[in-house]
Amino acid sequence: MLLVIDVGNTEITLGLFDGNQLADDWRLSSSTKRTPDEWATILTSYLSHAGHSTQEVTSSIAASVAPAVTERMAAGVGLALGHRPVQIEPSLELPVELDVDEPLQVGADRIVNTIAAVGLYQRDTVVVDFGTATTFDCITADGRFIGGVIAPGLEVAAAELSQRAAKLPATELVPPANVIGRRTEDCIRSGVLFGAAEAVDGIVRRIKSEWPGETTPYVVATGGLAEMIVPLSREIEATEPHLTLLGLKLAAEHLGLKW
Repeated sequence: MLLVIDVGNTEITLGLFDGNQLADDWRLSSSTKRTPDEWATILTSYLSHAGHSTQEVTSSIAASVAPAVTERMAAGVGLALGHRPVQIEPSLELPVELDVDEPLQVGADRIVNTIAAVGLYQRDTVVVDFGTATTFDCITADGRFIGGVIAPGLEVAAAELSQRAAKLPATELVPPANVIGRRTEDCIRSGVLFGAAEAVDGIVRRIKSEWPGETTPYVVATGGLAEMIVPLSREIEATEPHLTLLGLKLAAEHLGLKW
């Protein structure tokens, strides 16, 4: 089996592939205080609860945008599985071209999303990834990452609002029934969620207007917060919640990992 790990700034997503099939996936918080021993215990527990053992996992691969978490995570995986995960980096030989001014600064998550988009869609694609930040990855059909946009994420925006405005409470982000809120909490939900949806649609339209060539890119959403925005968006055409995990599996195949 193949273990894939997507380390974000807020959440870590783990997936377990049995051949080409995603057999299980889990989420946990990105804690910088978690020790390698704790990582090993958590991973062993997750696998056991899903009916698997550490001996079944013969390869692992990780994409991380949280350096403070990465080393302890990799050490913990090594303790549990007997091998450390291969880590996605811009310098690796992967089937993508980082056609940007600073290719070595491109995040591992964006590299993996590019691999997944090319493998799954074979067409020009914009991947909107809803996480701690909302990123827009611009990807051509021939595997070029040509840049994109990085915007504040939903929860970051909501937290900043409540912290800077003393009379505005922290509010659970669930879509309100109406744009016009009649309670403070609904006003915040409306502003954050409808505002984010309109921002996404506006940025996508601007991306399309600048797109090289005559094709119109396909717009796909992913990430833990996508399900809140996609129903409110007019520009997003599809959702693939496991896009990054699938990209990690494709990267593992290209790098010759066996499972």
